[in-house]
Amino acid sequence: MKQRLYDEIVQKHFPNAKDAKDTSIHYLGKMQLEHHLDISKVLMATSVCSDDINVPSTTFFNVLFGPFNMGGLGGIPFVGKTGMTAFAHHVPDGGSAFIFYGPHIGITLEGETGKMYRPRMEEKGNSCGALMLALNRLQDENYKPVRADDDIQQMLLEENLLPYRERILESSDQAKAITEVTYEIIDKQIHEYIKACKSEFHVDKITLLGGIVINTELGTDDYFVAKNFEVIDLNNIA
Repeated sequence: MKQRLYDEIVQKHFPNAKDAKDTSIHYLGKMQLEHHLDISKVLMATSVCSDDINVPSTTFFNVLFGPFNMGGLGGIPFVGKTGMTAFAHHVPDGGSAFIFYGPHIGITLEGETGKMYRPRMEEKGNSCGALMLALNRLQDENYKPVRADDDIQQMLLEENLLPYRERILESSDQAKAITEVTYEIIDKQIHEYIKACKSEFHVDKITLLGGIVINTELGTDDYFVAKNFEVIDLNNIA
């Protein structure tokens, strides 16, 4: 019953969302059947938020090698080119690489975005906490992030988001808007790092699956909005 309620609520906010575990199975099938990839030789990397709530969202973690963790707060690939190079060097011989990336957002049964009830906690909290903190700060028109060694990832996340402040604040659903902007930032950076590090890969193909993870609550499945699925032939990158 609760899952059906979530189906209705999530569809109102994210019409293209699908069950996250079903999504995993679907794209693993595409990799095998349509692109003839040997799943037993695929190393997975993630660029999702370091929030613990994201670990059980999909079945990729149960099937593929890895993950190599690229993402930090908000899902931004803070490991940069050095991290992408390290990942490239770890891919099995004769195998391929897979990168699962994107931000996450909670949603409650009341339809509130940017919030969720976490396991064994009675009060609802933010999801993504880093993005909702950034949103709260960006709502102050005079705020500008200042880099600090003791909070470097949050400050860099906010620096990335700052150029989109107006777009985010003009949205009727600011929590959703900041999440969608963050997806675009992650997607752009992942592609840039792959292009910059293509010679470090000793395999021909990299599969990308990018989107937004939608967190629900204990006892119900999460959802995923797939925004990009592609198998990149590294030999054809200019």
